[in-house]
Amino acid sequence: MIDYHAMAPEFILAITVMAVLVVDLLPVRKFWTAVVAMLGLFATFVPILTLGLCESLEFCEYTGVREMFGGSYAIDTFSLVLKGLFIGSAFVALLLSVGYIESGRFWQGEFYFLMLASVLGAVVMASSRDLVTMFVGLELVTGPTFLMAGWRKGDPRSNEAALKYFIIGVLSAAVLLFGMSLVYGVTGELTFTGIRAESIGILDSDFSGLFIVGVLFTLLGFAFKVAAVPFHFWTPDTYEGAPTPVTAYLSVVSKTAGFVGLLSICYLAFAEVATLWGAGLWILAALSMTVGNLIALRQQNVVRLLGYSSIAQGGFILVPFGAAIAANATGVDLEEAFFATVTYLLIYAFMNLGAFATVIAVGNRLRSAEITDWAGLFSYAPGLAALIAVFFFSLAGIPPLAGWFAKFVMFRSVLAVGNTWATALAVVAVVNSVIALYYYSKVVISVFMHKVPDGVPVAELKEHKTAPALQFALILTAIGVIVLGIFPNLIAEIGEATKTFASGF
Repeated sequence: MIDYHAMAPEFILAITVMAVLVVDLLPVRKFWTAVVAMLGLFATFVPILTLGLCESLEFCEYTGVREMFGGSYAIDTFSLVLKGLFIGSAFVALLLSVGYIESGRFWQGEFYFLMLASVLGAVVMASSRDLVTMFVGLELVTGPTFLMAGWRKGDPRSNEAALKYFIIGVLSAAVLLFGMSLVYGVTGELTFTGIRAESIGILDSDFSGLFIVGVLFTLLGFAFKVAAVPFHFWTPDTYEGAPTPVTAYLSVVSKTAGFVGLLSICYLAFAEVATLWGAGLWILAALSMTVGNLIALRQQNVVRLLGYSSIAQGGFILVPFGAAIAANATGVDLEEAFFATVTYLLIYAFMNLGAFATVIAVGNRLRSAEITDWAGLFSYAPGLAALIAVFFFSLAGIPPLAGWFAKFVMFRSVLAVGNTWATALAVVAVVNSVIALYYYSKVVISVFMHKVPDGVPVAELKEHKTAPALQFALILTAIGVIVLGIFPNLIAEIGEATKTFASGF
């Protein structure tokens, strides 16, 4: 039986996807496709909100965790929080896209159709509780982005970005599907709960080798999706070559979808065989932080810098989970690690979308993302310069901006484990936090303290106006970063609500 209230976000979003396609065929301004897309995202958020507040609403029958299709699809606090994150991030990405797509005379209706279809895949992934649904959702997330990355068809770099992303995406999908097929072949189960039940004692059976390979290939597939080192090499070129709004979308929605799949598989399906992959996650976290940050130090292009920063931030997101599993943590410690990971994902969305919004705003003025060309920006765009400082310092974890709380819960969860493995990873994270502060500060110092390069028309740039949609995106993300930094309990309460997801590990 289908719970239509629980499935309402998916239904509304699917209808919006088709509505955008229909409006694109009508003899009206293509701008209306963006309007329909945004209204659809607003409408999708309403049932997410009512499901989250179901206990306090008279018309809503509260049923706790809502499971459908034989346990293959579930609506719980974790899925609702992540669906809200996907919808909110997609809304900001749409705001970033409106002026960009219009000014470049790109196809608009098709672009919004693809973006919404990708968001639908992410929303499905948040509730997926079996291998088939998870894989279909993940491919729906990534498939449209292959086309979106190459949306600037006349730009060789955009074509290169799309091609690299497509090749790596297909490779990772093949690796992931091969791993899932082995897991299914050995256990005979598709649902995560069924796989977990069948995996008890499986390492002592005759099929242990096949199962180990299946588990490792499945996790490697997700490692490609989240751009964890050493599976990160597609990220910088794709981020630089793709249209900047697409890069912002990839860095938040697509990456978060990968983390959702990784968390769901590990916590629900492979919990009984954590010894197989715990040390691996520890290594992925340490490598991603270190390699991402060290290469970011040498970048002179802000987009490439943010690309490597995204790899490093993915490492920070993995730290609580990797440390807890490697240290064989259970109970409260593991729940705290899960809380830290989810909280970091939520805050990271505000910070990174805001940072890419400033890249678009500056790019509209200077037609450049080189750090040297941003020099002296404060002298002719002080408001934009201040926003750059807010987002980049937040990414570095400087109080009172939201990034400090993300770093705080990360370190708190790791140190709470009290194990040598966890302490070592905390030390690596501290060193990398210092490195990250250096290259984030490099951008801010150039904006505030360096002289304007010769030939820059300062008087003309002072008169330049930022597009209303882009202004709205900058304001939304800046408010989020500042308010959540000063009042972290607002985000902490949301993260706390997801702890029950890890309670049965």
